[in-house]
Amino acid sequence: MKVTEHFNNAQKTLFTFEILPPLKGENMRTLFDHIDPLMEFKPPFIDVTYHREEYVYKQRENGLLEKITTRKRPGTVGICAAIQNYYKVDTVPHLICGGFSKEETENALIDLHFLGIDNVLVLRGDCVKNESRFTPEPGGHAYATQLIEQVVDMNNGRYLDEEQTFKNHTDFCIGVAGYPEKHSEAPNLKADLNWLKRKIELGADYIVTQMFFDTQKYIDFVKLCREEGINVPIIPGLKPLTTKSQLSVLPSFFHLDIPCELAEAVEACRDNKQVAEVGVEWAIKQSKELMEFGVPCLHYYSMGRSGSVRKVAEALF
Repeated sequence: MKVTEHFNNAQKTLFTFEILPPLKGENMRTLFDHIDPLMEFKPPFIDVTYHREEYVYKQRENGLLEKITTRKRPGTVGICAAIQNYYKVDTVPHLICGGFSKEETENALIDLHFLGIDNVLVLRGDCVKNESRFTPEPGGHAYATQLIEQVVDMNNGRYLDEEQTFKNHTDFCIGVAGYPEKHSEAPNLKADLNWLKRKIELGADYIVTQMFFDTQKYIDFVKLCREEGINVPIIPGLKPLTTKSQLSVLPSFFHLDIPCELAEAVEACRDNKQVAEVGVEWAIKQSKELMEFGVPCLHYYSMGRSGSVRKVAEALF
């Protein structure tokens, strides 16, 4: 079932979450052990991230360095299929520009369609580690808008290097990312909203936001979107803080602000156990504010750990 159909059929606020694929060498049991504690809250779908290649350099016998491509978290398509088969819930695989040619993207979408996966979250993706700017794959897409166009073409039966239109087309529900505090590469929020509106005009069906810790910023973001004519569902993304180091890591990596009240509470904690307690309470507070605002869904970034997300869900669902 499509994500938007879940929203339309819901009688109350839905609970969903995002997971990371297991590290290379681990098995599905590792992942199921993370998902199992959250299934009692009946998530209608689970997001599965995709992680592009990284580069390592190995020294040859002649002393020269060889650049080798590696993936630390492979298998998003297979993981989505395994989750749907095991838990009987829908999945939302992330689809990124980085690391994919157009042909590889088409093949991935064909596989997803064949496996009965109805949703994709379309993203440009981050640049390769240790590179300052995003570089598209040769023969790939440079922007999420281009990737959306390819998915929409396949939904309409148009494939690469094919002159005819096929009746047996895909029918993906397309999600995209939104940034209540602006994408780091956008010159301003207005410009960022213009790009987001373009994604919706091209065929995106819903928006899921980057994590945020100030609920008012999400509310303001939704109002600005509506003023710009962006009328699709906008799903808030939330993450309970779990460690003191996240006070600096998250703002640096995700380009977001952490409210003074939350930062001071975390700084006052003796250890990360106390930080996790503060993080859960803050996430519960945010979630209640968002439910009062009328969001169709609360989406949690679990980051491979279900403990804090479960405590939040126990207080709400």
